[in-house]
Amino acid sequence: MNKEIYTADWQDKRYPENLLALPDNERPELLYISGKIRKRDRKAVAIVGSRKMTDYGKRMAAKFARELAKNKVTIISGLARGIDTIAHKAALSAGGRTIAVLGCGLDIIYPPENKALAERVRKNGALVSEFPLGTKPLGRNFLTRNRIISGLSLAVLVVEGARRSGTLSTASWAANQGREVFAIPGPIDSPLSAAPLFLIENGAQIAQNPKDILDVII
Repeated sequence: MNKEIYTADWQDKRYPENLLALPDNERPELLYISGKIRKRDRKAVAIVGSRKMTDYGKRMAAKFARELAKNKVTIISGLARGIDTIAHKAALSAGGRTIAVLGCGLDIIYPPENKALAERVRKNGALVSEFPLGTKPLGRNFLTRNRIISGLSLAVLVVEGARRSGTLSTASWAANQGREVFAIPGPIDSPLSAAPLFLIENGAQIAQNPKDILDVII
């Protein structure tokens, strides 16, 4: 195993505290980690959304990630293209911590263009996966890993997403895990406003500014 990658089960002190609260059938038995999970990472918010973001979505993701990071909130996301990438980068630019949950082995960075970003995340947080080294980024893996993204967090913020998307999968996991779900309402005529609007109609809290989230988790 790569010397920068280690494993932690739920009895290991390096295992993320927030995941310990999950039911046995949801909690990963073993995590592969590169970087460091710290106690302060318990105060974490996941920011997720569409891979094909709009300029509005990009601005909102950056604004929320940056302000939350400045308030010592760890930003959780999935290293995917689009909103995930913006969230990680904004947290890092604010001097904050961020954790990326991968849907493949930690020796396979996906998407490949995020290799440099993954290294920055590792140095200022951690890369995490439940999948053994060598596991390829298959579609089903990303839906499975969404429960870890929400499980690591106290709240999940949905920025943009289509009505049928992996973004809603993460929000669903969050609701079932007792995490707070926030959504940013977007332009009514944008297809990527569908997921946030659906969530708000079904009880998610509206996030108009980062303080809305900070007031709930702090």
